[in-house]
Amino acid sequence: MASRVVSSCKVLDIYAPNLGANSFNTSFIMDESFGKKEKLKSKTLITQLFEEGKGISVYPLKLIYLSVENKEVPIKTGVTVAKRNFKSAVDRNKIKRLLRESYRLNKALVFNNTDANFAFLFLYLGKDMPTFEQLDHKMKLVLNKFKLQINEKNTK
Repeated sequence: MASRVVSSCKVLDIYAPNLGANSFNTSFIMDESFGKKEKLKSKTLITQLFEEGKGISVYPLKLIYLSVENKEVPIKTGVTVAKRNFKSAVDRNKIKRLLRESYRLNKALVFNNTDANFAFLFLYLGKDMPTFEQLDHKMKLVLNKFKLQINEKNTK
């Protein structure tokens, strides 16, 4: 059985015939997705993060962040797991998927409380395979710590 590909314009016409494809605002809307525009991919920005970024640690997570001039999205985010701690690429990729999912579900903590633009890099420092519940709890702690630091800087 062959699958059918339907363009977004046709789908838009079916579900909202009175609206054209250009009638939607293309600016970034905070939702629970983790789209391509939100992903940190720039090598120069990643290098800059390691050189100039500030860090927040809640073992086994470390958040390195840097204020940037980014007009596309408020926060660009990347995740990484050390090859030194996890030799198997399968294990590293699983942890990265868990980190991205945890961030995706908890990013509203930061998006709703800051007006500046940032680049985030989450490092997994642990040596044991985590569960999603452990990572989710630590992600909330790290993002709350970040929120407190940013609010503290803004009040000074």
